[in-house]
Amino acid sequence: MEHDGARVDPVDRTQEVLAMTDETREISTDEVCVLIPTLDEAATIGDVIDGFREQGYTNVVVVDGGSDDETQAIARDRGADVVVQSGDGKGQAVREALEYVTVPYVLMVDGDGTYDPADADRMVEPLSRGYDHVIGNRFADMDDDAMRALNGFGNRLINRAFRFIHGASYEDILSGYRAFTVDSFERLSLDSDGFTIETELAVECVKHGIDTTVVPISYSARPDESETNLHPITDGGTIILALYTLAKTNNPLFYFGSLGTAGILSGGVIAGYVLWQWIQYQQGHEIMALVSAAAILLGVQLIMFGVLSDMLVTLHREQRRRLEQIARDSRDRDRDRDDD
Repeated sequence: MEHDGARVDPVDRTQEVLAMTDETREISTDEVCVLIPTLDEAATIGDVIDGFREQGYTNVVVVDGGSDDETQAIARDRGADVVVQSGDGKGQAVREALEYVTVPYVLMVDGDGTYDPADADRMVEPLSRGYDHVIGNRFADMDDDAMRALNGFGNRLINRAFRFIHGASYEDILSGYRAFTVDSFERLSLDSDGFTIETELAVECVKHGIDTTVVPISYSARPDESETNLHPITDGGTIILALYTLAKTNNPLFYFGSLGTAGILSGGVIAGYVLWQWIQYQQGHEIMALVSAAAILLGVQLIMFGVLSDMLVTLHREQRRRLEQIARDSRDRDRDRDDD
């Protein structure tokens, strides 16, 4: 399933209710929880909270990973509800924080001051049109010094890898600015504890058929007094590995097919060497020949397993879509009866 990024223009606010068309439902800012995972963000968290409150989003939850600075105290002083996470990592923080959300919509944003609270309406608006998950595209309006060259190259490489492996174009899967419905979040199977949470969210949206769209946002440089917790090389490698590993259940043909192809190629290389040794020197390598045959056979089996797994995944998705459609039709009939 492939999703095309859709541009969503800013909307006007009228009495703290987002402007809608006749085909949408109104979403009040009171129905939106601004969720901010933090770790040592004392330099920026106050301005971030103030920015969202100025936009009318007063329901702010800060889930903190045990900061050593004044992050928690500043957040409380600015009127946010502060939750100290029981574990470690951004992914664990997001999953735990959802237990404290009592409204139907969540606007998730980093607390480092790089995202603009003025884009909040733009992020939430697609939810009113039936989308379940919204990703803010940082590359649409990024400050020149907002991202190092190495980080920018890594981000684009990861996005291309995601498009190739998982078959969807979300423009910026590592964006920390997200809007989603609580119902759709509860449908996802999230295990990530660290910075791979955004990657896992994107993969799970494809896997579960979550209606997802992309909107352009602005992205600013991190303030000088704020230090990043991201390590480009190690975290980038972890994200690439996560993309590949998550293909096991979302795109098994690619996952097992790639392993099978590697097995066949390695077996073929060994077989070529054994054949060359026999022709050139009349010297046999029986053990290497057996290893070559085993590698090729394993590779073929993995490819066949990938084909069968892909068929099962496709069937499962089709059954799930039908069940969800039956559930929606049932809710619509119940709503019609209630209206009558």
